[in-house]
Amino acid sequence: MEHRIQYGPAYALATLSLTAGESVMAEAGAMVSMSPGLEVQTSASGAGGLLKGLKRATLGGQSFFMNTFVANAPADLALAPTLPGDIVYRTLGPETIYLTSGSYLASSTGVDVDTKWGGAKTFFSREGLFLLKVTGPGDLLVSSYGAIEEIPLEAGATHVVDSGHIVAFTDGVDYKVRKFAGWKSTLLGGEGLVVELTGPGTAWMQTRSADAFIDWIAPRLPSRNTNGD
Repeated sequence: MEHRIQYGPAYALATLSLTAGESVMAEAGAMVSMSPGLEVQTSASGAGGLLKGLKRATLGGQSFFMNTFVANAPADLALAPTLPGDIVYRTLGPETIYLTSGSYLASSTGVDVDTKWGGAKTFFSREGLFLLKVTGPGDLLVSSYGAIEEIPLEAGATHVVDSGHIVAFTDGVDYKVRKFAGWKSTLLGGEGLVVELTGPGTAWMQTRSADAFIDWIAPRLPSRNTNGD
C-alpha cells in the first residue's frame, strides 16, 4: 500500500494508493475523498466481528461502525482525523501496538484491532481503563491532536508524559499512572496525572491534549437559557 502524508503536523491528510484487490479499514467519518475505483462496505464487524466492534466503541473510544474500502481498480483514498493534528504511518510485522482512545485512524484488513484491559494501574488515568490492541502484520495509520513525537526507549529507560498526551506505545513498554508530584501540585499545578513509560520499545506522544482544550473552552461557551430568554 503506497501512501503519502501531507499538511502535517497541524492538519495532516493521508492519501493511500491502492492496487486492484487491496482493501483498507478506516474509522467512520475519516474519508475525505476517493477515486471511483473504490467500493465501500460499512459494518459493525469490519475489524473482527460484532463483539469486537461493540468493545471498540464502548471501551476503546472508537466508532462502532467501520468502513472497509475495497479497490476494484487502482484507486486513491484520502483520510483525515477529526481533530486538527498529525498522522503517523507504520508497517507492522507480527507485533502489537497499544493505542489510546481516538488514536486509531485506519489499517489494512489483515491487522487485528481489539481492546485490552489496562489494569488497575490505569484506574485514575483520563484515558480510561482500556486501550486499543492493534496486532499485525499489516499497515497502520495513527492520528493525534497536535503533532506527534516519537520517543525511543532503551531497556530500563523511562520517560514521563502527561496522561492526556499519550498516543501509542509498543508491546514491551511498561507503564504506570502516578501523581505529577505531591497532591498539592497534582490538584493545583494544572498537570494532573502522568504516565511513566519504561523501555524497551517506542512510544508516541501528541503535542496537544483534547482534555486540556475542553477544560479551556468549556467555561467560555455561552450557557443555555432554559427559559428561552
